[in-house]
Amino acid sequence: MERPSVTVEQFFKGHAAPLQMRLLAGDEKLQRIIREPTVNRPGLALSGFTRYFAYKRVQVMGHAEVYYLRELRREEREARFAYLFAYKIPCIVFSRSLKPDKEFLAAAEQAGVPIFQSPLVTMKFINLATLGLELMFALRGTELGSMVDILGVGVIIRGESGIGKSEAVLALIERGYSLVADDVVKVVLSDNREVICTSAELTRDHMEVRGIGIINVAQMFGVKAIRKEKSLDLIVSLKHWDEVKDVDRLGLETEYVKVLGVDIPHVTIPVRPGRDLARLVEVAAFQVKLRKSGYNAAEDLNKRLLAQMAEKAAETPVPPES
Repeated sequence: MERPSVTVEQFFKGHAAPLQMRLLAGDEKLQRIIREPTVNRPGLALSGFTRYFAYKRVQVMGHAEVYYLRELRREEREARFAYLFAYKIPCIVFSRSLKPDKEFLAAAEQAGVPIFQSPLVTMKFINLATLGLELMFALRGTELGSMVDILGVGVIIRGESGIGKSEAVLALIERGYSLVADDVVKVVLSDNREVICTSAELTRDHMEVRGIGIINVAQMFGVKAIRKEKSLDLIVSLKHWDEVKDVDRLGLETEYVKVLGVDIPHVTIPVRPGRDLARLVEVAAFQVKLRKSGYNAAEDLNKRLLAQMAEKAAETPVPPES
């Protein structure tokens, strides 16, 4: 699990197209680090109030900032530029296709701060840039196993080599479900509450089947058999029958495992010859879907049993005291 370090260059290359950004100055300083995953407007800092100046963020100059600076005398404006660039700002973006003046560009070049321009309205740029930065700063890691989307339920199937993961995944794909990743699942924390899973770009569409080799799932089963990414809803661990000492026969209590700090429902399925693993994984996914809708079969049965016991207890006559 790691939180990546994001440079201005990574931000620019990853979001230049959707944000319609173009570089105006500072092309040699793109390795500056963006330390916070959001955007700031430096209006108060330009006016002289810097106590809460969020200088570690991408700075955006809109109409308010640009026209405020234009109202100042040249000497005062240059003093404000020097005051602003005294901080280690990652970069500055001018929205609405606004153009910085020569003095501003000169001060930015001297401070080594990249300057960009975008035609987007200021608030739209801020919203899109914040979403992009949150994804870039998100916690990420890897999970060993294969992931399948079963009717909207993202399931990672894991277990030791040769236990039957690939066979179960293939059977699920044949039933119309979609492969997300094989063997290694890349996980990213979204909005600090949801784990999004995907596969490596190089190995997407492919999976390894023991005894056959590498197969192309999209070519063999069609493009609907592949899903690029899916949120994680369930982890299924396949274990040999003899290794599972205490089998949960009722399912009253849900077991969880943590992935990137998020609790994910976990089910252990004992494996032995003759068991249809794909069907069992499918039923486990359906069970999660029902519980999300508010229905728990084990709790329902338990309530019925308790109600029946209470009813019989009420019908049983109490013997008279001697």
